[in-house]
Amino acid sequence: MVTVAGGKSVKRRSREPLSAVIIAFNEASRIQSCLDSLEFCDEVLVLDSGSNDGTQSLCRRFGAKVVHQDWLGYGPQKRKAVELARHDWVLCLDADEQVTPELRASIEAAMQQPVLAGFRMPRCNLFMGRWLRHGEGYPDYSLRLFDRRQLQWTADEVHEKVDWVDASHGHERRVGKLKGDLLHESAESLEQYLLKQNRYTSLQADNLIARGKRISSSKLVGSPILRFLKFYLVRQGFRDGVPGLVHIAIGCFNSFIKYAKVRAYRKPDRIAAENDLDEKF
Repeated sequence: MVTVAGGKSVKRRSREPLSAVIIAFNEASRIQSCLDSLEFCDEVLVLDSGSNDGTQSLCRRFGAKVVHQDWLGYGPQKRKAVELARHDWVLCLDADEQVTPELRASIEAAMQQPVLAGFRMPRCNLFMGRWLRHGEGYPDYSLRLFDRRQLQWTADEVHEKVDWVDASHGHERRVGKLKGDLLHESAESLEQYLLKQNRYTSLQADNLIARGKRISSSKLVGSPILRFLKFYLVRQGFRDGVPGLVHIAIGCFNSFIKYAKVRAYRKPDRIAAENDLDEKF
């Protein structure tokens, strides 16, 4: 009960019920912090793709609902998790992420009377032992809280995102921004990070090839340069010291190698023809 003007007491409107969903595979060493930060949610659902390190039993001890699903790719796996949730409003996290107290308060306030289709939140990334606060690493807004009746994850195998374009009307759904950080505390080494980026760029290249995209020499060279100028200089990534420099250097290399893989995977005669066109322009 709350007191309003005139001394009358009225019942506080209960917030919209909320399901937290997580995809997981062998995350026992780092999922506990994620689960602890989600105690305010009405349901926690973990979609596991075959963990054998105790992830499933740990999540069940927390009280989460655990469902098995063979790996479908990042986008399809997250779509499946959202579909299995009990409530229409979902909060989607990775196992190495956690909600800060400020973000929790912001989420609970937003759920009192949600009039938007979803909410984006700043994501703070830990890289080489430092929380990145500039450049490409922050605020890294991510749409993770949404009404599944209006929004859903894309089906991309990698670099999936929540699509907020209303295909039936051709315009973007209304989404808001929340205060408070979503902490991304990956425990992977730099070597593991680089191996993951290599897989990601291969999947991205495959996607571009499937869509019939052609990559010019100017795009191959220009994309990483523009990325460096935007995030390291304009967005002041240099303020994050050596970790900030390494982070953007890897990002720029990813841009280059993704497009290089597209050209490498195409037939040599088609690449030669495209090189001839590049020289003309």
